[in-house]
Amino acid sequence: MRPLEDVRIVALEQYGAGPFATMHLADLGAEIIKVEDPGAGGDVARYLPPFQHEDSSLFFQTYNRNKRSVALDIRTPAGRTVFNDLVACSDAVFSNLRGDLPGELGLCYDDLREINPRIVCCSLSGFGMTGPRASQGGYDYILQGLCGWMALTGDPDGPPTKSGLSMVDFSGGFVAAITLLTGIHAARRDGVGMDCDLSLHDTAISLLGYLGTWHLTGGFEPQRVAESGHPSLVPFQIFEAQDGWLVVGCAKEKFWRRLTEVIGMPELADDERFADFAARYTNKDELLEILRGVFPTRPASQWLQQLEAAGVPSGPIQDVPAALHDPHTLARGVLAETEHPHHGTIRQPVTPVRVGDHPVAESLSSGPALGADAPYVLTELLGYDDAGIDRLRAEGAFGV
Repeated sequence: MRPLEDVRIVALEQYGAGPFATMHLADLGAEIIKVEDPGAGGDVARYLPPFQHEDSSLFFQTYNRNKRSVALDIRTPAGRTVFNDLVACSDAVFSNLRGDLPGELGLCYDDLREINPRIVCCSLSGFGMTGPRASQGGYDYILQGLCGWMALTGDPDGPPTKSGLSMVDFSGGFVAAITLLTGIHAARRDGVGMDCDLSLHDTAISLLGYLGTWHLTGGFEPQRVAESGHPSLVPFQIFEAQDGWLVVGCAKEKFWRRLTEVIGMPELADDERFADFAARYTNKDELLEILRGVFPTRPASQWLQQLEAAGVPSGPIQDVPAALHDPHTLARGVLAETEHPHHGTIRQPVTPVRVGDHPVAESLSSGPALGADAPYVLTELLGYDDAGIDRLRAEGAFGV
């Protein structure tokens, strides 16, 4: 058995952060039943360009593999009946809706405890279910700006800059996955479920980490650092070589000493201006001027070969295709394939979570068509007969 094969989660999820969260659990064996609104055409991610065909885009496929889909209008009494029956046989109800909607839609523990006392009700929203912004929609880019991330990213002389990836969404998804597993564990142990109120805002603020601590405790004012430099460790940044860029990081004193040997300036290791972390930070302008003059004298590949041999943390600046085809990427089994009737063979990254020796890449299925798993959910899981299903359909449970 895969690690999470005994876990079932009903997911009212859409777009990025929510599906990203349950995708990791699905890769590890959890049964994710994706409840999609038929009136909206299901998850909006189904229709995102590029590489979109009918109700399946490659964006949707990336975060919805290994899941089941049922089209269900939970605002109708008939749809609610089906939803409640799903709650009764599941471990958790997960949503990534606006913070005020779980309460309005009856997705909280007080709404569902009589159906299943052990149900875990987990909401991941932009701003949480409380606070002055609870009724606002929250998106990754907006949160990157609001929570200080854009003010920290990019060149000091350039505009505020977002991360190249949707890191608030992805981080929020990881937080939700951890929370779901934690809540389910506690509910199985204690026999009582609970509400879990998560937000992208809280995630983004928490990830300010030591910069937040420095500001709140010492009044430090974080600023952007040229050439993607570290806010306190020097040198730890990108350098331009003769034919490209590379990253060099001296996170320990021994790495700095080794670097001075590699660049042919061992005397810098004992120079009082650069003798330790504090000195290099204080005199960083002088030190970086020296290093900026040294690295352009050789190709990046030569520097990287020498730095690796000397044990100095370093790496090339690769584009996305190079990163995906890097020998280490291929060796680690973090890429896998699924088959789809329109897209054909879909190659994509899978969860990085490794539990024991179970090969995640060997047990994947493509993301489902909208409502494709209704026969399984309604007949096999819930035990409805044809007459019951026809009655529910006539009453609007599955949309018009």
